[in-house]
Formats: sequence, C-alpha cells, structure tokens
Amino acid sequence: MKTTHPLIEQFLDALWAERGLSDNSLKSYRYDLKHYVAYLEKQGVQPLGARRADIQLFLADKTRHGASARTLGRSLSTLRQFYRYLFREQLVSEDPTNLIDAPKLGRGLPRALSEEQVEAVLEAPDINRPVGQRDRAMLELMYATGLRVSELVSLQIINLNLQQGVVRVLGKGSKERLVPLGETAEDWLRLYLKDGRAELLKGVQCEAVFVTARKAGLTRQAFWYAISKYARQAGIEVKVSPHMLRHSFATHLLNHGADLRVVQLLLGHSDLSTTQIYTHIAREGLKNLHSEHHPRG
Repeated sequence: MKTTHPLIEQFLDALWAERGLSDNSLKSYRYDLKHYVAYLEKQGVQPLGARRADIQLFLADKTRHGASARTLGRSLSTLRQFYRYLFREQLVSEDPTNLIDAPKLGRGLPRALSEEQVEAVLEAPDINRPVGQRDRAMLELMYATGLRVSELVSLQIINLNLQQGVVRVLGKGSKERLVPLGETAEDWLRLYLKDGRAELLKGVQCEAVFVTARKAGLTRQAFWYAISKYARQAGIEVKVSPHMLRHSFATHLLNHGADLRVVQLLLGHSDLSTTQIYTHIAREGLKNLHSEHHPRG
C-alpha cells in the first residue's frame, strides 16, 4: 500500500496534539484510514468527496472479506472521528458518517487462566539463564500488577521503587498510576536486576527495565512470543497472550474478594463499566464451585 494520504497525517497530528494518544493507537487509526482511502481510490472517489453510500459500500466490502462486527465497529468509529475533524476544519460540508448505525456487538468475556495454569506458566522459564530470570520477573510482574503489555515493556528503571514496593505506570491517555508489586514479584525483580539484567547488558547503560542481549529494551512482540512459548511448555492447550495474564490478575483478585473499584484503579480503567465485565467471570467461577460442592448444586 502506498504512502499515507496527507489528510490522514493531518488528522493524526491533530489527534496526537489534542488527546495525547499512544503510538499504538495512532498506528491503528492510520491502518484503518489507509485501507479506507485505498478502497475509495479504486472506486475513483476522494476522501473529501465521499458520501454516506461510499462508506456503507466500504463496510460491506470488509464484511465480504470476513471482517467481524467488532472490526467493522472500530473502522466506523475511526471514520466518524476522521470526518468530524474534516467537518470541524471546514474541509467537508457535511459528515457522511451521520445516520450510519454501528454494528451490534455482543460483549465477549475476556478469557482468564486458572490459578494453577498461571502458576505453571510462571514456573516455565529457566531461571538459571539471564533470559529466564528476565522472563520470570516479567511474568511475575504482569500477574502481580495487571499491567498492559505496552506498559510492561516500556517500564524504565526510574519507574521502580523496590523499597516501597510500587511501580509507577504511564497508562492510556498518559495517565499515571502507582501499583503495588507484591513480595513475590519484588523478589524476582531484585534477582533479575542484580544478576540477569547485569549479565545481558554487560556494563552498557540502558534505561529500560527489561532488556535483551542486544542491550536494548524488549519489544511487545518478543514478550508475546515468550509467553506463548512458556504456555506451551506448561502444557496449556489454549492460545495464551499477555492480555490473558492481565485478565487473570483481575479475575483472581475478584475471586478472592477484592473490591471492584480497587481493581479498576489497579488496571487503570477510566470507566468502572470496563472493569465490571470481570465480575461475570468471577460469578461463573462461583457457580462452578456451587454446582461441584453444594448438595443441591
């Protein structure tokens, strides 16, 4: 696909300036808009000249190519913001996304591992190797704090306060929060920082907490690969992602009686309704316990 249309970059610059979105969010907007503009060009239509029917045909084309309702909803949301910006800047006379209904979404429950499965994943890395110490510390930290993978890999040494047992996290929308580490995660971090990290860096200065043998910070993709590998080693058949460990953190907290608003603060959710979905998972766990152990279950 050829270079980005200048209107897209103009819109993304405005988003970054006004809302301080992360690079990952901006990449997602750019991806959706590049595909939209490419589709329009095949139809001989320019973005400023698009009408509601053009957008509906674009969404129909995505449906024919297997896009889910969630993907269509994300694309439409991107286009709404794009055209609202163009309308505000008086580049279009009307917003062609008006009166286009978003696809109905069923809200799926996030998948969580059992406590036994999490324990097996945590124990999978070979802690006799520097990389194993790093990965064990990362897994323990993610499960102890519920960090997003982007928050985890972007941590810097200055963000850790092991004396107070907290980590300072810069989350979505550049919102900062303090999250307690827990003794186990703290112990593994101390070991990794003292031995594994020092061995990987070999005296080279690096601000990132989690580093590679190339003396640079670990990427999201590398951690994704690592957690998938450890899940397979642990004999877990379902596909395990970093986000599943975050889901497990929230679910297990609620299963053990944590207050929903506390979990909201720890996860960095701005809206309590986003956190409430985890109560359904916890409720399912209670139902299973009841049916297994209650005489009339």
